[in-house]
Amino acid sequence: MMDSVSTVTKVWTREAAFGEKRSVWNSMKRGFLCRCPRCGEGKLFRTFLKTNDKCSVCDLDFTPHRADDLPAYLVIVIVGHIVVPAALMIETNYAPPVELQLAIYLPFTLFASLALLQPVKGAVVGMQWALRMHGFDENAIDGVPPV
Repeated sequence: MMDSVSTVTKVWTREAAFGEKRSVWNSMKRGFLCRCPRCGEGKLFRTFLKTNDKCSVCDLDFTPHRADDLPAYLVIVIVGHIVVPAALMIETNYAPPVELQLAIYLPFTLFASLALLQPVKGAVVGMQWALRMHGFDENAIDGVPPV
């Protein structure tokens, strides 16, 4: 009976629990560039804010992502942190007419928001994939819905 007992100690490591190693920063960078967070080759979006169903190169399924409103909130914070200090500095130092300020700040805010929305959503999808959030975990327990 004692001959069948293994004397080799097995040490559990965090890496052993996961399938592939996923870098959060690399996948967010790839998502920000509107590319697949896994391979960086396939297109992430098929229209302005609609993700593809899967990557055309590595076959990663994009349907489980749940970016929801986070990209819009992040864009508001980013653009607001650029426009508001600039507007306050210009108003304090130069005091241009209100019409001129509106003619500058409103279009800039609109175009900056539209320019950042897709890349920020891609970065959020990349972060969700890297952290195995929602349905991006291939080792999920059967019968437990993704949260």
